[in-house]
Amino acid sequence: MTIIVHGASGAQGSPVLAALRAAGHDGTAAVRDTSKVTGPAVAIDNTSVDSLVEAYRGADAVFVHLPLGTPDQQTAFAKTIADAVTRARPGRVVFSTSGYPTAMPDGTQTSVGVLADALAETDVSFAVIMPKLFLENLLLPVTLAPVREEGALRYPIREDYAVSWVSHLDMADIAVRLLTDHSVTGVVTAGALPALLGSDIAQGFSQYLGAPVVFEAQTPEAYGELIIPMFGAGAAQPVVDSYHYRWTMPGEVIDEERSAQRLLGITPRTVEQWLRDLGI
Repeated sequence: MTIIVHGASGAQGSPVLAALRAAGHDGTAAVRDTSKVTGPAVAIDNTSVDSLVEAYRGADAVFVHLPLGTPDQQTAFAKTIADAVTRARPGRVVFSTSGYPTAMPDGTQTSVGVLADALAETDVSFAVIMPKLFLENLLLPVTLAPVREEGALRYPIREDYAVSWVSHLDMADIAVRLLTDHSVTGVVTAGALPALLGSDIAQGFSQYLGAPVVFEAQTPEAYGELIIPMFGAGAAQPVVDSYHYRWTMPGEVIDEERSAQRLLGITPRTVEQWLRDLGI
């Protein structure tokens, strides 16, 4: 099968491409700079419908997630991708929302919602993978270093805040199944069930490291002070804002009826197994 993978040199696309190739499929990296990947690749411009049409035409499937950008930029990307799908008509499209909502609390549609709705309006087979929070967020040095050095997992969520955490490795497993098996369409939610508290995540680290690790709720402001030097104030502020919003919510738990566990029989890794698979 010829399968196009967006962002194949990045955190989400790279595991998908690797899993596809390991399974014997013709995974083709769709990236801006083909020199950054090995194996079959195609150069794309996310602002050009023609560029994407050329990449998608004749493909058995396409894996998509929106590149980083301002909300307006991401909405433009979403419309370009949707137009290219309509014109090129690949055999299947699998879209990851990357944990972003399809609409804001006031009902305003996000770029993720724009693309999800646009795909539904085509008659191309598609599936939308909807995760919540990625475990890889915990690997930032500002979080991982205290785990190793102090036995303290500090993260900007409440102690009682349950999350259906999921890893990029789990997302890749789900994406490969959906890209190669078209029997499941529509929304597929991705993440742990039951959802995990911070103490559950800390226990997973403790089991992997063989040393006690405790969870400590961190304020969004404190987290922001740590990540601003890494990403800059402009990039860090939306992240901080997202955690302020989380402090107003009861939790983030996926819909079990549409879960990968229920629809695909795929259960996400435990925190300990995820860490072992990464070998950090």
